[in-house]
Parts: sequence; structure tokens; C-alpha cells
Amino acid sequence: MPAPPQAPADLDDAVLIERSWHRPELFAVLYERYFGEIHRYAAARLGTQLADDLAAETFLVAFRKRDGFDPARGSVRPWLYGIATNLVAQHRRSESRRLEAFQRAPVDGDADAGHEDRVAARVTAASAQGPLAAGIAGLSDGDRDVLLLVAIAGLSHEEISQTLGIPAGTVGSRLSRVRRKLRAALGGVNPLIGGSDG
Repeated sequence: MPAPPQAPADLDDAVLIERSWHRPELFAVLYERYFGEIHRYAAARLGTQLADDLAAETFLVAFRKRDGFDPARGSVRPWLYGIATNLVAQHRRSESRRLEAFQRAPVDGDADAGHEDRVAARVTAASAQGPLAAGIAGLSDGDRDVLLLVAIAGLSHEEISQTLGIPAGTVGSRLSRVRRKLRAALGGVNPLIGGSDG
């Protein structure tokens, strides 16, 4: 007796992509799986106003290019982040303006903290906020992409390697360089961005 067919939600990414070539409606399963995290990444990079459009555009591009997806890659996740990162690159000016505004923005205090704690937190955050935003704005596009794929999307070195089409060693080198630059921008304070400087 043959095994019962798997429900689309149980299929892995590569199988769904391949089956969507003949049954396009199956691509909706990938949309359901990954839309939320792609949307969060887009919102963190470009703001909530552009996130809806960029996340939707990411899936539209992926749908149109799904026949070019290499099933040997396995998960569609890094591929989608690659598409989203490329779309973000088209909006770099907006991102730069956001970072400049972040430098100038006042710091919100914690409503539950006491007055002294709120004042201390504001002073500490305000002293780091401007230099951190300036440091991030001063990174090369490639370095900024690696940093934000770690900090916002939580991707591993291997996933970033797949996302950006660069060797995993390059990912590590870029993260190390970013840490040094941000530490210098913060006056020697470790920015605590995932992993070690190794």
C-alpha cells in the first residue's frame, strides 16, 4: 500500500519550490512560513511603512524566480533574505536617512523604572545612540548587510553566506571588522554583536 501523500505544510522548502512549478498555489505555504520574519527584517532595515511593500515584493520576486532556485540549497530562508537584502539595497538612501534621524532622536525611558534609573538609562543610551548610528551609517554596504542579517534576522554565518553569495569565512571577517569599527565608534565599548571577534 503506498504512503499517503504529504500535506503541503509538511513538505520541506525545496520540495515545495519544485512542486510549485506545476502547482503555483503551493508557493503560498512558503509565504506563510517566512513572511513574518522577512517583514520584521524589512521593517528593521527600512521602517514599518516600507516593510509591507518590501516583504510582498520579496515574495513576488521569489515566485517569479522560483524555477531558478537550487534545491540542493535546502531551505528557502537564506534565498529569501538574499532577495530582501537586494531590495533593501535599492532603498539605501532611506536607510541612511533613518540612521541620521536615529542619531538625533531622543531616547525613551523605561516607564517602570524609578526616576534615577530612567535618567541614568537615558544618559547611557543617549551617549551611545548617536555614535552607534553614525558607526552603522559609516559601514560599507556589504558590512552593514552582514551586521543587520545577524542582528535583525538572526541568521547564522552559513545562512548569511548563502544569502549574500559570499564564503562563510568572509562573513566572519566582515563581522570582526564591524565589531572593531563599532567598538571604536563607541569609544572602546564592545557593541556585543553576536559571536566572538575570533
